[in-house]
Amino acid sequence: MKNEIQSVYIHIPFCEQICHYCDFTKFFFNEKLATEYIEALENEININVPGEKNKVKTIFIGGGTPTALTLTQLTSLLNIINKKFDVSSCEEYTIEANPGDFDKEKIQLLAAYGVNRISLGVQVFDDNMLEELGRLHKVKDVYKTVDELKQHGFSNISLDLIYALPNQTVGQFEKSLAEAMAFGLPHLSTYALQIEPKTVFYQKHKKGKLHRPAQDEEVEMYQILRDSTKAHGIEQYEISNFAKPGYESKHNLTYWGNDYYYGFGAGAYGYLPGKRYGNIKPLPAYTKQAMKDGRPVLHVDSISRKERIEEEMFLGLRRTKGVSKKHFQEKFGIAPADLYNNAIEDLIRRDWLAEDKDWLRLTDDGLLLANEVFERFLLDEPVTI
Repeated sequence: MKNEIQSVYIHIPFCEQICHYCDFTKFFFNEKLATEYIEALENEININVPGEKNKVKTIFIGGGTPTALTLTQLTSLLNIINKKFDVSSCEEYTIEANPGDFDKEKIQLLAAYGVNRISLGVQVFDDNMLEELGRLHKVKDVYKTVDELKQHGFSNISLDLIYALPNQTVGQFEKSLAEAMAFGLPHLSTYALQIEPKTVFYQKHKKGKLHRPAQDEEVEMYQILRDSTKAHGIEQYEISNFAKPGYESKHNLTYWGNDYYYGFGAGAYGYLPGKRYGNIKPLPAYTKQAMKDGRPVLHVDSISRKERIEEEMFLGLRRTKGVSKKHFQEKFGIAPADLYNNAIEDLIRRDWLAEDKDWLRLTDDGLLLANEVFERFLLDEPVTI
């Protein structure tokens, strides 16, 4: 089974400050708790992955803020990964970071351990808006961090931006995006703000104190995003992701390709043959269970053939190239049209879906209405063919 598993996700839940929009599993950084957490993480990985130097295509350390760890803790984490997985044959090894979190020692450490991609949580090029979001960094920190990373040989750097922020105008987004583009970096992930339960923004929203842009302004921002990235030679390859050719996130392509991956850490999700699982979220409960038996799992969901087929369509259509009809046929022994003929014909008629000999993909209008399109690929009956 282990050769089928393409990727590894490792969750580091610690942050120096909790952002007002974030609903990921996260906790204020505490050095003692973080040291205990890494020990628990090591036990979880050792129990669930046999042997050493296992070959995987991608590794992604996410958060939280992985770079909130001390140099000693980060070294321990990288050692654990290095022992269990064959980092030298890994195609892409990413760590998430916030601007201003790095010092020279941490950058050198990451380079020494084979990390070759940095995902920077910039969010917006506006100091006032950063403060509104609950971010600790300033715009100047982005320039300093990118410069330091480049000095130490990191060229595969991705910037994260959020748009449709409270009180953000179309012009302000355009300016923020132009500043991001001026870096000339090879990858951009850009998301419209979502108001998630259990966040500061959700509480403000409930009280009527969060003023988001109108929907037509959000659509205009998305169109500006698509036009601007294209003009800069950064191609859209997924609903929210843009890259220079060859710099697409291989790790995220594992998710959208509906391939298998490990998930380790508090609140992490994994997908193994026949099942998806989600880990315990509360930090003390995760650490206790992971130290006890290495299996801090909150729930396991069996994935039926019907669900695998549905997910193949939802996830595949997130990519701009779409769903390969040939790959679908090889994987499931049936053509998409045999299951979805009416839905496909209707969506093509509405100009939300395009089809050629080999692929099914969303049109420009379909990208804006993706969730409505995805609903059409829910199956009423189990697939017995």
